[in-house]
Amino acid sequence: MSVPRVAIVGRPNVGKSSLFNWLAKKLIAVVDGTAGTTRDRMRYLLHEEDRYFEIIDTGGMGIVDNDNLSEDIENQIRCGLAEADLIVFVVDGKAGLTPLDREVGNRLRSINKPKLLVVNKCDSEKLDDDIAEFYSLVTCDVVTTSVKGNRNWHDLMDAILKNLPPAAENEGEEGSELDEEPEMKLAIVGRRNVGKSTFINALAEEERVIVSEVAGTTRDSIDLRFEVDGKKILAIDTPGVRKRKSLASNIEYYGLVRAQKSIRRADVVLMFFDSQETVSRVDKQLVEEIISNYKPCIFVLTKWDLAVEAGMTMDAWGNYILKEFASIRHAPVAFITAKENRNVRKVVNLAQNVFKQSRERVGTGLLNRVVREAILRNRPTVCKNKVPKIYYATQVASQPPTIVMKCNDPTLFTNSWKRYLLGVLQEELPFSEVPIKLYLRAKTDDEHRYPNQYAGDEMPNDLTEIEQPESGLAEEAVENS
Repeated sequence: MSVPRVAIVGRPNVGKSSLFNWLAKKLIAVVDGTAGTTRDRMRYLLHEEDRYFEIIDTGGMGIVDNDNLSEDIENQIRCGLAEADLIVFVVDGKAGLTPLDREVGNRLRSINKPKLLVVNKCDSEKLDDDIAEFYSLVTCDVVTTSVKGNRNWHDLMDAILKNLPPAAENEGEEGSELDEEPEMKLAIVGRRNVGKSTFINALAEEERVIVSEVAGTTRDSIDLRFEVDGKKILAIDTPGVRKRKSLASNIEYYGLVRAQKSIRRADVVLMFFDSQETVSRVDKQLVEEIISNYKPCIFVLTKWDLAVEAGMTMDAWGNYILKEFASIRHAPVAFITAKENRNVRKVVNLAQNVFKQSRERVGTGLLNRVVREAILRNRPTVCKNKVPKIYYATQVASQPPTIVMKCNDPTLFTNSWKRYLLGVLQEELPFSEVPIKLYLRAKTDDEHRYPNQYAGDEMPNDLTEIEQPESGLAEEAVENS
């Protein structure tokens, strides 16, 4: 038996997304006073009283969208209603019954599924006494709530649990597959209208999110769970990003914040580029965010069929990307046509390989042999009349691979030599396509006396971190995206 699904529906601006976040106890959906903020179906898996169920946020019924996406939004609502096991019909207790509420009620009455009427925005008990007018909409249980006043969360949850279909025998057992974390989290980022949503739909093998030529169609970060060779993967579709001074509204600002958060929570980032466009300032800002968080990254060139028609070659685009992002040369480049589902699965397989590299650990013996050979090939120059010396190195963490090297004085090593060493480590160790976090630490007197005792110590606090090579992207002129 599949996980029960609870679709939250209603006219625009009754507080559906606020209710969705309130039930989830975390900020997932964008909440804004602008009607039509939610466009795609948002999902979140809840676990309450030994029951797993999925809540689904939908767009406002009857919305007239400013970007002419009303039919696309309506299609997402239809999909949400079709897959729902329970329909939560939300109305606004403060505004009272409206003609559009009646239209929504008429539509829902024809759907033979369990329903729950939620009269939201009842910020005081006085409003609870004025809800009788809503009883004519549908015949079902009624709950009054106030997200703002944090009223009746438990009443709503109890009503949802009461109206869910009967639980499967093993649904609430510990260790069930619902309780499992995905093996890998993929963040899909890029500027607006580069094909991220098309890629998500290709993975889902359904119209999971709205795809439109209108830039900025996706406004929320949307999680999609899928399996590859029995391994669970979570893909995070993020809103397209614009340059900061062009952010037209709070909705777009939240989109920027969500893209940054998605990068931080991901195991691997798929950085999307439109093969028909040159690299923009926004692209560079996103890559800076990826670099600063030491995230494994794959550069994904979309709409490749159009580039081929225009005479572009993979070598030419690959060299252009490497030139623009020299500080992240280790990132592999992939070419896809998501609309035709071409190379989509290959990108996922490549991400799995990169993720595996980020989790690798190497023995101290191998690591020190590689460092010793690197020093013999290119010795660090004398600084302050002192010879820079590295005594030994050890890997202390993974994701990202983190290496600590004990030396006589971290300040004696030049930036160019440290970049050289990072390059050698990536070439010689199983980290060729992932970033490495490298620290230098001065050896203490005790470590000089008892080197074996300190060879495997944990991450120290007083380290000099060797950054990835300087990119200089932050100083470049702002480019219109």
